[in-house]
Amino acid sequence: MEIRNIAIIAHVDHGKTTLTDALMRQTGMSEAGDSMDSDTLEQERGITIYSKNTSVYYSDTKINIVDTPGHADFGSEVERVLRSIDCVLLVVDAQEGPMPQTKFVLKKSLELGLKPIVVINKIDKPAARPTDVEEMVYELFLDLGASDEQLDFSVIFSIAKQGIAKKDLNDDSKDLSPLLDIIIKEVPIASGEEAKNKPFRIQPFNLAYDNFLGRLAISRIYEGEIKAGAKVIIKDDSGEFRDGKITKLFTFEGLKRKEVDTATAGDIIMTAGLPNIYIGETVCENSEQKPLPAINIDKPTISLNFLINNSPLAGCEGKFVTNRQLKERLERELEVNVGLKIDFSAVDHYKVLGRGEMHIAILLENMRREGYELQISQPQVIIKEVDGVKHEPFEEVTIIAPNDMTGVIIEKLSKRRGNMLEMKPEHGNTKIIFEIPTRGLLGYRNEFVVDTRGEGIIYTRVIGFKPYAGDIAKHEVGSMVSMATGKALGFSLFNLQNRGNLYISASTQVYEGMVIGDVAKGDDLAVNPTKGKQLTNMRASGADEAIRLTTPIDLTLERGMSIMAGDEYLEITPQNIRLRKQFLTENERIRESRKK
Repeated sequence: MEIRNIAIIAHVDHGKTTLTDALMRQTGMSEAGDSMDSDTLEQERGITIYSKNTSVYYSDTKINIVDTPGHADFGSEVERVLRSIDCVLLVVDAQEGPMPQTKFVLKKSLELGLKPIVVINKIDKPAARPTDVEEMVYELFLDLGASDEQLDFSVIFSIAKQGIAKKDLNDDSKDLSPLLDIIIKEVPIASGEEAKNKPFRIQPFNLAYDNFLGRLAISRIYEGEIKAGAKVIIKDDSGEFRDGKITKLFTFEGLKRKEVDTATAGDIIMTAGLPNIYIGETVCENSEQKPLPAINIDKPTISLNFLINNSPLAGCEGKFVTNRQLKERLERELEVNVGLKIDFSAVDHYKVLGRGEMHIAILLENMRREGYELQISQPQVIIKEVDGVKHEPFEEVTIIAPNDMTGVIIEKLSKRRGNMLEMKPEHGNTKIIFEIPTRGLLGYRNEFVVDTRGEGIIYTRVIGFKPYAGDIAKHEVGSMVSMATGKALGFSLFNLQNRGNLYISASTQVYEGMVIGDVAKGDDLAVNPTKGKQLTNMRASGADEAIRLTTPIDLTLERGMSIMAGDEYLEITPQNIRLRKQFLTENERIRESRKK
């Protein structure tokens, strides 16, 4: 049986997973309602976070499909997958056209010499403009330096939600057969007879974990035939090698894995029995074979410290609260999260380097759901020196917002060292593209939601390190800090809500040093949220004023990371997210400020 290997790539919410699900349903590999986005966080947020494998059978051909994330923070998930496949389906929204992440994933594909098949999806949208989008995709190929062969790409029009694909907009198609036919016709056969007759050589591009089997490696077989129980040599890119043994072998069928005895060149498999295997290493038959080229991943852009929780409420909610448990969990994360780097050298904290705020937030959300308690410091941009010149990461920001709101967006991003590259009308709105230091974006997203009243859309992608842009003057708000421990009372919060925005509601347990809100004036303010009304047996001369509290700001992980000050920690537990000062008492904070 012939094998074809493809990956589905696209910007966020352009329909990658929907298309994969429709392909599985049509070929009988899944039931209605089944989805590749099986992770709880993926279902809640409506995005793909982790790359996943599946396979379908069509015309006596096995098609291995890798569904990839579309968010820029999970770009490392896409980068490592592209090396293991032979073609990509580039999915583009028929209304929005190519977006920042479309550019990122297409650039990576073209650099590897892959020839994409373009799928213009959601042609049923009222404002769809498939012909214009096809032209925009062609221009994007030209901008990214595509070869003549890559420019001769095939285009399929689809409605993934309904499971329909067409070669021409006027075709009367009832299913995805036109897309499957193009895949069979244009995607190269995974491996020929020559590769099958060589000693086996495989390379993991993804890792998984099983409570019974331990670490599992998802790999592409480049050469030869591999059997369960085979003794192998594992080589890294430096040429060093070690022995191992494959205990179990699996292939993918729909949403399930199927145990097999043998697998041949071209297939994508999952192996068990190699507890110390890492992404990008080469697993081969003998020590004379050369290792395959290493899989390169773009470098992290932000860093922050992870610490054990030492607040007065520490240990009340979490199961895993010790330094050892935190270190073990982070070491486990490193095994599967290749975009993450961690420095374990410090005694009292672990320095975590990631690809963006959402990349870190997903890790923290998973940890708190598993029962971990911890604190994190304010995220900082990674600065590095290149030829003696200070460099920092820059991002391309694409904003689509109502026309009357563009003024305040341009003003704020310009103050944050943003450089406007393009501005043009887009379906009754305005599309603006900025180039801005990552530093300038930290904390901006919440302001953007307020400035556009929730009607704006913002997308970002990292474009690399550039010379340091200079100081950025941001409007800093002060923190409203509790000076007492106890339960917050409505009477006190009613008087405090006029000073700024509150993060807590009445009856919330607070402690000294906990940040309960912000202060518009910019200086920290020590307050007592536990103070109640003075009661006497004297009758009040006037009627009591009814206490009406405004709804407090909900502290999510992303919001907490963006609004926290440099002298604060974000306390994360399974049930609560709190902001606190690093030094809890007023005297400690004054003493510390005198040292600086």
